[in-house]
Amino acid sequence: MKPRNRDPDRTLMALAHPTRRALLQRLSNGEARVTQLAAPFRMSLEAVSKHLRVLERARLVRRRRIGREHLFSFEPAPLERIADWIAATRSEWTARLDALADVLASETPATASIPPNSPKPPRGASS
Repeated sequence: MKPRNRDPDRTLMALAHPTRRALLQRLSNGEARVTQLAAPFRMSLEAVSKHLRVLERARLVRRRRIGREHLFSFEPAPLERIADWIAATRSEWTARLDALADVLASETPATASIPPNSPKPPRGASS
């Protein structure tokens, strides 16, 4: 059995937390240090660093070091892959729903003409 690609799962899991989404939003404006990223949050640098590690595992951010400083930048490729997957899934489901609508539209007029709030005929009764 082929091993499952975990990248989409990691991307979606990383996006599930509002703090990580806010960090990505900030990084979409350009590279930043951990201290700059942590400033607007009421949490420790260690807590922000944990969120950044989740984003790194999902490949949504890239870390580079200059001496003791850690600089982070946004990597949009995983989001683009998720957007492509969503578009493909939406297309597939739209086609299925259109086919269902066609089937429902082609049903017999006798069943389609019964008002929605009228009592249903007893089982076995013929129309």
